[in-house]
Amino acid sequence: MKNNHKAKYINPFTDFGFKKLFGEEANKSLLIDFLNQLLPAKHQIQDLFYKKNEQLGNNELDRKAIFDLYCESREGHKFIVELQKAKQNFFKDRSVFYATFPIREQAERGEWDYKLQPVYCIALLDFVFDNNKNTAQYLQNIQLRNEVCEVFYDKLTFIFIEMPRFQKKLEELQTHFDKWLYFIKHLEDFDDIPAHLKEDVFEQAFAVAEIARFNLQQWQDYENSLKYYRDLKNVIDTAVQEAVQEASLKAEERGRELEKLKRIQLALQQGFSTEQIAKLFSVDETNVIRLKNK
Repeated sequence: MKNNHKAKYINPFTDFGFKKLFGEEANKSLLIDFLNQLLPAKHQIQDLFYKKNEQLGNNELDRKAIFDLYCESREGHKFIVELQKAKQNFFKDRSVFYATFPIREQAERGEWDYKLQPVYCIALLDFVFDNNKNTAQYLQNIQLRNEVCEVFYDKLTFIFIEMPRFQKKLEELQTHFDKWLYFIKHLEDFDDIPAHLKEDVFEQAFAVAEIARFNLQQWQDYENSLKYYRDLKNVIDTAVQEAVQEASLKAEERGRELEKLKRIQLALQQGFSTEQIAKLFSVDETNVIRLKNK
């Protein structure tokens, strides 16, 4: 892992880094290998083709969607692959909305039997999506089910990977998918390739991610992308810190109020008059009277 010097490899949570690893035709074997860890045996990818990442509605009044990566397998299966750096309102709604584009584009003119190819929406999340669920569960695989939890439709799948929940250490990696998540989470921290990741696909990924191999334009694009990522993280971290501080101050204030209330109740029990208590604790006498009459 790196010491306190400039990173050797890109940060894959930047737009540039994510697309450099997974969005270039020359490196599509990396995306194929990664996706195949998430897909069932019947939908394993042999080859894929990148498609336009901007999707327009049926007319000029329709909204558009811009995907990080949009690709299609040789068999016609559709894959939306997204990197989400920060929480946002209506994230589920956004995911469902995005899924409608690869579904609608399959419509055929004239007579059509409505048979659809599978659609996968895969999101790599740099945040915790659901604070209420099992903290050890970093992978969510979601399909439409009925009231007895039977799969109603298996051609639309949402896969969410919550990277902050992935806490495995290098020596704890058991599967190829574990290795991919460890690679993605710690890539920027590596000085060299660890023995656990000395496989052809990861050696290729390390080569792609090495900043020293970039030309000047690529380096500038990456630095701009990295700055945006760090600024965004700083804004989020500051907002979280301020929220925690505010909650702490409110808790302290509430604690002081409860302590004052207990003392007032004790003074009433000891026979102090409401006027005396009001002066002693700097409170309105009517509130003391109300408390006394409860």
